[in-house]
Amino acid sequence: MRERTLGDIKVSGIGLGMMPLSVEGRPDEARAIATVHAALDVGVTLLDTADSYHHPGAEPGHNEFLVARALAGRREGVLVATKGGRGHPADGSWTVNGDPAHLQRACEASLSRLGVEAIGLYQLHKPDPAVPWAESVGALRDLLAAGKIQRAGISNADAPQVREAYEILGDRLVSVQNEYSPKERASEEVLRLCEELRLAFLPWSPLGGIGNTGSLGKAFDAIAERRGVGPQRIALAWHLAGSPVSIPIPGSSRPSTIRDAAAAAELTLDAQERALLDAG
Repeated sequence: MRERTLGDIKVSGIGLGMMPLSVEGRPDEARAIATVHAALDVGVTLLDTADSYHHPGAEPGHNEFLVARALAGRREGVLVATKGGRGHPADGSWTVNGDPAHLQRACEASLSRLGVEAIGLYQLHKPDPAVPWAESVGALRDLLAAGKIQRAGISNADAPQVREAYEILGDRLVSVQNEYSPKERASEEVLRLCEELRLAFLPWSPLGGIGNTGSLGKAFDAIAERRGVGPQRIALAWHLAGSPVSIPIPGSSRPSTIRDAAAAAELTLDAQERALLDAG
């Protein structure tokens, strides 16, 4: 598995987005744990979770508990990245709460569910328009100072917010997680800023939500056919080729799909292929 830098450590070039294992439509626990184990078996060392990954209206933390069970006896060398600051109420919506006191409590709860003394990477899930950004990011600074988290990240942030967070946290800020895919490239500016600041960029929904049977466009389909692989693998290879700081975290709910995703780390696109894919 090709590796990438995330702060002071190396992680797999492809991570596993854990959300599909706990929200609506989730698989049974046996298949969920088998999916995590399949990821570990092929060299995935980054698992991305959040306290809000659960059924609507249920108690927070279903996915964090699942991570803890799946990693029993297999924690060594695995970075668990979790997030705080969002909710998933009974109506199926997604709320946001960037209040520092809430983030403190959320982190404490995540520590307990994950069964660790310090969280490897703790991410502010989304800016809260009702709370000054500096105050929310300041909560991460305080959690770092208290030793409750080892590294800090932010998610769903724009370029000015990334710069402000970096000014507050310095090199303790190690990552930005935004939506980015062949179909959704609005975070291109943030990606290039991450290169400038040497922050890892973790694209969520890196396949544009197409699943295993959808199309990412003619170029992706044509190159996939020529290569004898699925377009999803081509898309993940495109992410890796597009930036040295990119670490895509595709969601998966089956062992077979995370094995296929991980194989993208060993697929090298040539210059002509990259030009075609970049053009969309």
